[in-house]
Amino acid sequence: MSNTIIVGAQWGDEGKGKIIDVLAREADYIIRFQGGNNAGHTVVIGDQEFVLHLIPSGILHPGKVCVIGNGVVVDPQALCDEIESLQKRKITIGSNLKISDQSHLIFPYHKILDQLRETHLGKSKIGTTGRGIGPCYVDKMARCGIRLADLMEDEVFQEKLGDNIHEKNEVFQEVYGHPGFSYEEILESYQGYREKIKLYICDTVRLLNDAIAKKKNLLFEGAQGTLLDVDHGTYPYVTSSSATAGGACAGTGIGPSKIGRVIGVAKAYTTRVGEGPFPTEFDAAQMKRIRQKGNEFGATTGRPRRCGWFDAVLVRHAVLVNGLDEIIITKLDVLDEDQTIKICTSYQYQGKRYDRFPANGKILEECEPIYEEHPGWRQQTCEISSFKDLPINAKKYLRRLETVVGAPIKMVSVGSKREQIFSI
Repeated sequence: MSNTIIVGAQWGDEGKGKIIDVLAREADYIIRFQGGNNAGHTVVIGDQEFVLHLIPSGILHPGKVCVIGNGVVVDPQALCDEIESLQKRKITIGSNLKISDQSHLIFPYHKILDQLRETHLGKSKIGTTGRGIGPCYVDKMARCGIRLADLMEDEVFQEKLGDNIHEKNEVFQEVYGHPGFSYEEILESYQGYREKIKLYICDTVRLLNDAIAKKKNLLFEGAQGTLLDVDHGTYPYVTSSSATAGGACAGTGIGPSKIGRVIGVAKAYTTRVGEGPFPTEFDAAQMKRIRQKGNEFGATTGRPRRCGWFDAVLVRHAVLVNGLDEIIITKLDVLDEDQTIKICTSYQYQGKRYDRFPANGKILEECEPIYEEHPGWRQQTCEISSFKDLPINAKKYLRRLETVVGAPIKMVSVGSKREQIFSI
């Protein structure tokens, strides 16, 4: 196994957690490189379900080193809660978890600001998780953020926290009519978090580059999806980080020449959570049926996901901007009951046809999807364990997806469990 990046090829929730869990068997290090606890990766092992928000999915495999890279923003309360929850379920967490000392910290004022901004925007809201991710990245870019390295030096931490609390409280009080935050309370709680997590913090850039020098296999775990990338997604309805393959290098300190392959994960249909354009969104009846069959509810927020037909325009865009070498298709089994299955191959807007993803949000909001229709297979696939045993129409559907997105499909998942996946 070469050093591999896994990214979502749609709007997130593609089933990356399961894929990372499967590929982690061959990896030595599994690394998160962006986002925060707004992500939710679900892994089902036997009759147990694990939902991970910050810690890489590889933590469920003994002997693997899991790394939270510098591109991730860390809520220490959420991190401590996740560690404790896993330990209660007999998952070992110790020297197998490493956290970058360059990662930025999320504070209570980030979370409240996130929520106040969404309320203030009203109908124009982005649909964030309210976990403080965006405001933390704003501070990072404004060069006033506080990193884990700062937390480790108490004098430095006190000074930076004091400056931030002073500035943020003025904004809260004057703009939002909010009373603001207590410096003493936050200082005390974060000093407590420091004691709980200090054993995991290190120079992960050096750690990972040394691992590569020793010929170790690295697996980079993306959160969200390409169409939520702050540069290449459906802006402004995006996340605040680089969710594409390029983010793996910036978010870990690994040069692009060290990457061997990039894999995209896509559902056999399309989903998204929150606001924003969705050209292939189902009607209400189909939405309800697919949502229930596919258990389409957010692992992080519990919000129902919007569902629609496979959008090849979006996935072609993901193939392009990530340089995808291959694709893994998940949840094929969710379409088992459909008599007719559609693939969107382009958009129509004001008499013009769009085969490529447009940056203009108005086009995405108002376009008409142009569909191909394919006969369904009307057979259960959840117990199938090889491509050759799939119904003929399922095989034709997958081969057509390869053609319209421009990348080969290498694996197919037909259920949530570890074993419900096979190679092509």
